[in-house]
Amino acid sequence: MGNVALDLADKFKSVGVTTVYGDVVDVDGVKIVPVALASYGFGAGEGDATGGLSSEKSAGAQGGGGGGGGMSMPVGAYIRTGDTVRFEPNLISLLAVGVPLVCVAGTALKGIIKALKK
Repeated sequence: MGNVALDLADKFKSVGVTTVYGDVVDVDGVKIVPVALASYGFGAGEGDATGGLSSEKSAGAQGGGGGGGGMSMPVGAYIRTGDTVRFEPNLISLLAVGVPLVCVAGTALKGIIKALKK
């Protein structure tokens, strides 16, 4: 049985800047570069139950495992018109990212204020 973690790492060596910046698209002389937020997570496991096990079910046991996940959220695009470049955000994605951030910041601020009052 191969090393599951190393096998997963080999599959995703090429993950890099092309994951978050898309190919340049030219629309009527305006160049657009889409931008996304990408995140990946992996898990792995192995096992080999040899020696010291008295249960019949575990005699000669082996292991395995693996898992992974990823997500990508479009956050906006860089738009070049002539000599100017501007970033146009995707407001829906920014709200989706911003709401949990504001909740965490609010909870932290509440704890800080409570600690300062004591």
